[in-house]
Amino acid sequence: MFRSWFRRSVIQPIAGVRAVETRRSVRLVRKGKVVEVTPTSPTETLLDYLRIRERAVGTKEGCGEGDCGACTVALGRLIDGEPVYEPVNACIQLLGMADGAEIVTVEDIGTVSDPHPVQEAMARHHGSQCGFCTPGIVMSLFSLFQRGSEPATRPVINEWLAGNLCRCTGYRPIVDAAMDVLSGERDDPFTQNAGEKAAMLAALETGDDLFCGDDERFFAAPRTLDDLARLYSQHPDATLVAGATDVGLWITKSLRDLPKIIWLGHVEGLDRVDEDDGWVRIGATCTYSGSEAVMAALDPDLGELWRRIGSKQVRASGTVGGNVANGSPIGDTPPVFIALGAVLELRRGEEVREIPLQDFFLDYGKQDRQEGEFVVGIRIPKPAPYRVFRCYKISKRFDQDISSVMGAFSFTLEDGRLSDPIVAFGGMAGTPKRSVSAEAVLEQADLHDGACWQSALDALARDFKPLSDHRASADYRLETAKALLAKALAEISGVRSDMTRIRGHREMEQADG
Repeated sequence: MFRSWFRRSVIQPIAGVRAVETRRSVRLVRKGKVVEVTPTSPTETLLDYLRIRERAVGTKEGCGEGDCGACTVALGRLIDGEPVYEPVNACIQLLGMADGAEIVTVEDIGTVSDPHPVQEAMARHHGSQCGFCTPGIVMSLFSLFQRGSEPATRPVINEWLAGNLCRCTGYRPIVDAAMDVLSGERDDPFTQNAGEKAAMLAALETGDDLFCGDDERFFAAPRTLDDLARLYSQHPDATLVAGATDVGLWITKSLRDLPKIIWLGHVEGLDRVDEDDGWVRIGATCTYSGSEAVMAALDPDLGELWRRIGSKQVRASGTVGGNVANGSPIGDTPPVFIALGAVLELRRGEEVREIPLQDFFLDYGKQDRQEGEFVVGIRIPKPAPYRVFRCYKISKRFDQDISSVMGAFSFTLEDGRLSDPIVAFGGMAGTPKRSVSAEAVLEQADLHDGACWQSALDALARDFKPLSDHRASADYRLETAKALLAKALAEISGVRSDMTRIRGHREMEQADG
């Protein structure tokens, strides 16, 4: 399959891209050298490339869906001229998505005779038992090790390890090892050779398009919005991929054949975050980690929600635009954006349009997106001083889990009276959806009118008929939605948050220093 696919990619013309500036192979840095590789198929994963083609089998295959972290590797890219290493799940990263990056695996950072400081600390503190999960844990800690400014505290370490599952030792010796190695000077060959790596990565940034394949099967990575619009107009049946935290599961779990992949990770400016006096604009390919600070600045609840979306590995790859564009009824961000009054920017060919984000979701699996149209960005109005906001995520696991119910609420509050209420939920219907009945009850309501509160809670049943699944029953979802709305009303009426919010382990650790 590899030979026939590659042969076609060499002799066939390329449609929709600048032929003079188009590459037909992926270029990346491996073990200090620039390597050129051609994917065996558009959906070849980074994990398969490492284990099957390189025989770099230290990186393990576990869940195959980005949950267990056994396949964690580090991807190094230039950010502000410096190499920055992010942990990613190799099982759901496509090989083509590593174009222009350095791939670092557990074999690359140390040996038995000369281990990396993280590896040495793990051995000294007995942080490994069966060893299957250890390479991924080491690579998550390696990525943290490279962030010299990150404090060596247990809450920070626990957050970095939330996407790595270990069933043998428990986490105490692993965290002890991390506390030990991170408390001293962070010095290793990667920090010593940062300048050399930066120059090598900079040399890969030639600004050319990537197109591996032919018109029937290809992996493409355009560099400009115009090139993307042109290519997608010619291939509207292609799958747009940003972080692959969802599409990756289509490949590994649903075993779907996706013959045409357009990766958005190279499109210039599509990952930007811009601010002005009244708006925050998040580009479609901005990752969760890249947008976390600006969202936390809008409201503390948003910062907490962003921190609980997946793991460090997921947040380093997954994008805000992708979470909206796939139209999932259980996506964490759409209810929030609806409550904030966000506007969605879309482009098709040369045409650009904007719609209220709440109007994007038409039905289960159906969005207001025309053939060849794609999400460009999301504009979020900054909350006015008289506007109050709350959002809550309910899931079985606190970290790295899909929402059972996601609630987001926004109200104008003046002289103790509510107006312009927005009550939005995810996980309650086939799309993220507002409760127009509850909003009608709360319009011009006295914030301290308990009877009005109860009427608003009862009104939720008129708008939602949730399903039962393995995450929650329909009854649980409806009762939880009522509780979340009551919680929001209680908090904005002045009830102390220590009466309405559970103090988790992370908060207790931070309080204890």
